[in-house]
Amino acid sequence: MTNTKQKVFQAGLHVVFAAIVLMCLLPFVLLITTSFSDETTILREGYSFFPSKWSLEAYEFLWRDAENIIRAYGITIIVTLVGTFAGLSISSLLSYPMARKEMPMRKALAFFVFFTLLFNGGLVPTYFIYTQVFELKNTMLALIIPGLLTNGFFVLIMRTFFLNSIPVPIIESASIDGAGEFKIFFKIVLPLSLPILATIGLMQTIGYWNDWFNGLIYITESRLFSLQNLLNRILLNAQFIQSNASSMNVTEISSGAKIPMETIRMAMAVIGVVPLLCAYPFFQKYFVKGLVIGAVKG
Repeated sequence: MTNTKQKVFQAGLHVVFAAIVLMCLLPFVLLITTSFSDETTILREGYSFFPSKWSLEAYEFLWRDAENIIRAYGITIIVTLVGTFAGLSISSLLSYPMARKEMPMRKALAFFVFFTLLFNGGLVPTYFIYTQVFELKNTMLALIIPGLLTNGFFVLIMRTFFLNSIPVPIIESASIDGAGEFKIFFKIVLPLSLPILATIGLMQTIGYWNDWFNGLIYITESRLFSLQNLLNRILLNAQFIQSNASSMNVTEISSGAKIPMETIRMAMAVIGVVPLLCAYPFFQKYFVKGLVIGAVKG
């Protein structure tokens, strides 16, 4: 009887997990199918996993701006890679000393980091500091530093990991053998911290890749637009053209049929999300481990 109940329970769990997977997967499938659908069909029949008419109009519209999209892709990739690496370096170098119990005033430093999660200087002072003092406006650094480079929440998570998951006897043994602090950190601590590094790295990667706010505030030159800023600008331009087509006397767009707004939105979402979907499998193994920080080991 026990085995039967156990099998029923496992079957129920499989059904629940399958339902959760479908709930997560189906929106992406609908997103992709809609981006390849005909605009008129969507307006007439609504969104569908199996549209009656397929179309590449949305991607053809975006292809007209392919040069700028490719450049924006390059900027976003560079910003994401540099920002993630620099952010991980700063967070780990700050959180590791806070995890060493022999460090003086480590609790005060932890409180200072936590304090930054509660209060900030506000948008206007921050803008003037980065543009007038540091002169970051219309530079690549403006897409990397403000608001994204270091996060107190990530620092505290890494500190907790170092406290709970790095065995103190290993550090003491390496110190007795003559290893310095930097050697202990780079040769012992970091290799044992791949789960948390991958977890925080993935979060920072998503933050940099999806960021549009820094570009909106600090970037005015189109050559420095990130992918999200450029796609948003393309969408705004398409909406402007469609809403003013009749007054502009442009015969090819007067009916609005040449600007498939709904499918353009979906196509831009596909362009923006596909690279993250391709990168996630490389983080998954460590990401799962990083989520169980503090779990009791059997």
